[in-house]
Amino acid sequence: MKKHNFYAGPSILSQYTIDKVAEAVKDFAGTGLSVMEVSHRSKEFIAVMEEAQSLLKELLSVPDGYHVLYLGGGASTQFTMVPMNLMKNKSAYLNTGSWASKAIKEGKFFGEVVEVASSKDANFNYIPKDYTIPSDADYFHITTNNTIYGTEIKHDIDSPVPLIADMSSDIFSRPVDVSKYGIIYGGAQKNLAPAGVTFVVVKESILGNVDRAIPTMLDYRTHIEKASMFNTPPVLPVYAALQTLKWIKQQGGLEEMLKINREKAGMMYAEIERNKLFVPTVSNEDDRSIMNVCFVMSEEYKELEAEFLSFASSKGMIGIKGHRSVGGFRASLYNALPLQSVQALIKAMKDFESKN
Repeated sequence: MKKHNFYAGPSILSQYTIDKVAEAVKDFAGTGLSVMEVSHRSKEFIAVMEEAQSLLKELLSVPDGYHVLYLGGGASTQFTMVPMNLMKNKSAYLNTGSWASKAIKEGKFFGEVVEVASSKDANFNYIPKDYTIPSDADYFHITTNNTIYGTEIKHDIDSPVPLIADMSSDIFSRPVDVSKYGIIYGGAQKNLAPAGVTFVVVKESILGNVDRAIPTMLDYRTHIEKASMFNTPPVLPVYAALQTLKWIKQQGGLEEMLKINREKAGMMYAEIERNKLFVPTVSNEDDRSIMNVCFVMSEEYKELEAEFLSFASSKGMIGIKGHRSVGGFRASLYNALPLQSVQALIKAMKDFESKN
């Protein structure tokens, strides 16, 4: 039976990426060595790193003055690196979920943190709209997509101070005006590569303005100077990221990704709205994520939740159980998820409705 991978992360990768990585695991660039055992200082891998940086710049239309880094430590390390490198006195954060809350916690180690708005009052099921970004903040931090709660900021915010964005789970799903951001970062395990590498797009001019001493490994300038080669990078995930970037370009780039993703998400939300058994967890359509579609059983059918999960699993649906913070179900529709998988899940929902 065909499996349909709706895991929230680590998540589905394109078959192109999987095939290319599998080949390189056996023989990387004709070296007779596996990509897992080749030196990161070899000319073959240096070429991979350089292409992975340049292709990311191309796909995101990164302006001059920015650098692309591939680092270890996950987005969680960026929660610390951002304030360590940027906060002199005060920073501002928008709290839209668990990961934004974790970023806020780390920011407080380095100075005053202003939480400009929060949707915690409704279990993070909406994106706050009416807030003021303090003009004296050193930066403003947002989490663009909230995998647990199924909300997403789908536009590039105008900020009077450097805008910092955790885009772990919606990067490459749509075009982004990088010029509006000081730093964009994220774990790769959603839309880019296997877990183990973190991408960072950083504007060089915002660095070097704090008085504190920054440990070498946590200073963005260290990694800019060494082109992500200060220490051994996560070689295999970087190679996988390059293959995914090539695949995205083959598909037509980010405009085409956005078109496809809107179609997939539109189909899912339409079925949830139509089907008497289910309701979406995010009522405002503008706030609904196109990457992570969250829904629960209607109140009168709550007792069928476990039964539907079992039914969907029997039809090949993998990873649709919702996060414990929300319950219900979550269908993660990352770039590599084919339209056929969305259609299969919708059919399972319709079949279960007919059965009940």
